[in-house]
Amino acid sequence: MEKKDQGPGIQAGGLSHVRQGADGSESHMVDVGSKPVTQRRASAAARVRFPAGLLPAIRAGSGPKGPIEEVARVAGILAAKSCGDLIPMCHPLGLDWVEISFHDEAEDCLEVRCTAACEGRTGIEMEAMVGASIAALTVYDMTKALDHGIRIEAVRLLEKSGGKSGHWRAP
Repeated sequence: MEKKDQGPGIQAGGLSHVRQGADGSESHMVDVGSKPVTQRRASAAARVRFPAGLLPAIRAGSGPKGPIEEVARVAGILAAKSCGDLIPMCHPLGLDWVEISFHDEAEDCLEVRCTAACEGRTGIEMEAMVGASIAALTVYDMTKALDHGIRIEAVRLLEKSGGKSGHWRAP
C-alpha cells in the first residue's frame, strides 16, 4: 500500500519516530548520522499567569524563596542542556548557548523565553521548549506559597532556524 504525505511536519511514510513492526507500530530513535551538521537556533516561550496584583511584588524581589528569576534562569539552562535525558526520542545535543529571559507580557502575566543554539544534525526546538517550560515551573515553585492559583500556559515554539526545513517563525 502506498503511503502519502500526511501534511506539514509529517514525512511521506508517517511520523519520523514511528515505524511498522511485526506487532504493529513501534517507536524508534531516528538515525541522523548522515545528516549534515548545520547551525541551529530556536526560541520558545511559556506564559506564567498570576492572580491580580501578585506579579509586581514578585518582580520587585519580594518572593518567599529568594531570587526567583535567577533560580528559574539556572533551572531553564540546566533543563535545556538535559533535554536528551528527559524526552525519550531526542538526540543529545552539545549546546553552544542558552539564554533564559523574562518579560512582562501583561500586568499579571510573565513570559519566560528560552533561546538555544548549537551546531548539530538535528533540531534544537525541544531544548528551547524544555528550557522555557522548566524555567516557568521553577517560577511557579518559587511563588506558589503566595497563591496556588498561579497558572503556566501556552508553552510554544516562537522561531527556529537551521537544518533541512530552514527558518520558521510563529504567526
